[in-house]
Formats: sequence, C-alpha cells, structure tokens
Amino acid sequence: MSLPDPPRLSPSHPPTSTVLPASSPSPTPAPSPTAPQQPIRYETYTSERQLPALMALIDSELSEPYINMTYRYFLRSWPHLAFLAYDGDTEVGVVVCKQDRHKRGLERGYIAMLSVRREYRKRGIATELVKRAITEMKLRGAQEIILETETDNATSLSFYARLGFIREKRLYRFYMNGKDAFRLCLAVPPPGEEEEEAGEERGRKEGGAMYT
Repeated sequence: MSLPDPPRLSPSHPPTSTVLPASSPSPTPAPSPTAPQQPIRYETYTSERQLPALMALIDSELSEPYINMTYRYFLRSWPHLAFLAYDGDTEVGVVVCKQDRHKRGLERGYIAMLSVRREYRKRGIATELVKRAITEMKLRGAQEIILETETDNATSLSFYARLGFIREKRLYRFYMNGKDAFRLCLAVPPPGEEEEEAGEERGRKEGGAMYT
C-alpha cells in the first residue's frame, strides 16, 4: 500500500524552520511508541450473525463470488468445519470446508473456501486456519482431503504443497472464467500409520543429528 503524498506548500507559505544556537546540541527525537501486535484469535463458526462479515471477506478476495445459498449449504451442514480468525472483533481470515462419503467409498474432506485479508497475510493465519480444518477432518475420519485451485495461481499451489498436498489431476475450463484448475489431494493415513511415520521421521532426524 503506497503512502499518501506529503501536503504541498504554496510559495506564499514557505516551510518554517527553527534555528538553534551553535552551542546547543541537536535534540534526539523520541522514538515513536508502537502498539504491541495482539494475538490473532481463532474460533469455529457458530452463528449466522457471523455470516455477513464472512461473506464480505471471501467475496472481496475470490475471483468468482458465491451466492448466499452456497454459503448456507456449507455452514448449515458442516459448521464445525468452518474456522474464523479475528483481530479483536474484526474477521481477518476464514476457511470453509465439508466432509462426506465419496462414491469410491472414501471419507473425503473438501476445502471449499480460504481467504485472509491482504494486510494480514504472511502472518501464518492461512496456515493455522487450514491446519485446524485438517485436524478436525482427521478426527472425524477423513481418509483424504481435496480442493481445487487455478493452475496459474502459483502462490496457492506453493502454499498447499508446503502442507503436503499433491496435484491429482487437471480440470479443464473448471471455472466460469474459462480457467483450468488443479485438483490437489492430501492423503490421510490411518491413525496408527501416521504415528508410525512420525516416529520414523523423528528417528531419521535424531540419527542424522548424531553424525553432524
């Protein structure tokens, strides 16, 4: 965001200056106090009172805004899979998901919407929102979690890759604007296997540390 231009002074009002005596030391400007950044608060969606701000946040960021019924479809059926981030009383981030049985028989989670206000990005808010959603879907038996994103959205593709999602397939002309999408998938191993893999990873790290 660019800063506003400084006010222009007319020729008849030249800038004033204070001339200090030569023997007087130049005063050191006092540092301007900066308010400490308050922590972001995360909550599960609980009421339609949250809906107008949630919709405004998502519609302002997405290329294809949703209609009211789309929001209500997700939030009435899976309110426990919608998480909001607050700075004070202001909604600054949201993720909306669903989970159901896929035709292949798998319990599938789906990340439908994710949005964070531009001025709050690069603070880990999107990562925290998605991680909370993934954790909740895993607790409810999800065996895989999917989503779609535009093929030219490098930021989104990189973000989900860091969370373990891989490209499953390309969906041609998926969006109303004619753009293609990648379907991304996160495979969720059974609880026992996940703990075993985490233990093996810790062992590899500890083993490697012994020889460094």
